[in-house]
Amino acid sequence: MSATRLVTLADADALAELYSANRDFLTPWEPVRNDDFYTADGERAVIGDALARHAQGTALPHVICDGSGLVAGRITLNNIVRGAFQSCDLGYWVSAALNGRGLATGAVREMIGQAISGLGLHRIQAATLPHNAASQKVLARNGFTQIGMAPEYLHTAGRWQDHFIYHVVAPG
Repeated sequence: MSATRLVTLADADALAELYSANRDFLTPWEPVRNDDFYTADGERAVIGDALARHAQGTALPHVICDGSGLVAGRITLNNIVRGAFQSCDLGYWVSAALNGRGLATGAVREMIGQAISGLGLHRIQAATLPHNAASQKVLARNGFTQIGMAPEYLHTAGRWQDHFIYHVVAPG
């Protein structure tokens, strides 16, 4: 149902529009953003940074596309660590207008495949706020299990907040 692809600088306008339209929806789940973030120039800077980390092998930044190919959100494997750890963190969001249609579930499934089969990673970790039931369902549908709760784990919505930690490991 969903499709993901590597983000490009050409996505800056679409992402700026999408972030602006979803600003109130995303505010409880994300860090506080300055107004520049919601502009095409701001998004070009964010994308440029993500693509630089991708070139270094520490991130896999994708966009989530709807059935017609339009950008509907973001999904990224961050903090890719090699060596004995072979692990990464997963973050994602889908526009409020497209929530509940399976886009996030499908995108997470695709990124698990990229992480395990494409990159040879062993473990993918994700964190959710305790009250983010929708994201927890997406993770559960994709085989993630909750492994704990991290107090004051991430600075979201302007304050340090506890997060549930989930992971999935490569089979075998």
